Amino acid sequence: MIKVAGGAFLMGSTEWLETQPVQKIQVPGFYLAKYPVTQELWQSVMGDNPANFKGKTNPVERVSWDDTQLFLEKLNQICGQNYRLPSEAEWEYTARGGRVSQGLRYAGSNKLKEVGWYDTNSHGETKPVGLKQANELGFYDMSGNIREWCADHWHDNYQGIPKDGSAWVKGGYSDRRVVRGGSWFFDDYFCAVSYRDWYYSNFRYYFIGFRLARY
Repeated sequence: MIKVAGGAFLMGSTEWLETQPVQKIQVPGFYLAKYPVTQELWQSVMGDNPANFKGKTNPVERVSWDDTQLFLEKLNQICGQNYRLPSEAEWEYTARGGRVSQGLRYAGSNKLKEVGWYDTNSHGETKPVGLKQANELGFYDMSGNIREWCADHWHDNYQGIPKDGSAWVKGGYSDRRVVRGGSWFFDDYFCAVSYRDWYYSNFRYYFIGFRLARY
């Protein structure tokens, strides 16, 4: 886990309707995992490995949002901690580089091939975490490799989003959860730090995983 210093940032983009209006968000400090959850970690907690692309240090995938909640419950019982999914605001703030953001399109570069695995270079599979360049804060694989579940309900735009960086779990669609980060399966369009999407909370597929957060 890496400590992310709190700060304010402009969340969103005028590029897509779903990322408007651009909002100033104040994010408190928190911890976020340097890498997505790997298959090795998942198996050590859950006793199985649902991933399609097997590899100890590859990100776990084919896990639904609901599955992540079971994992978090078991992990916290084992560790005595309070691990959780990041809020969408926390995720974007970190991907952008937090207080030291350079305003890059992807998490760590304007050239996606330097920081991410996507449809052009992934050979149709996930890759071990941490092989590409990190972003400004030292986080890996936030643009590409695997899409990542966030805690938030899906809302069609940012009108009314909490300004304190917390997960937006009032209103919206509680059965749909936000995913961020692009993946090995998608092209560069979907890997931008501001791009957002959703899936139903019980949906499992081989391009969605997650990353741990805690206060």
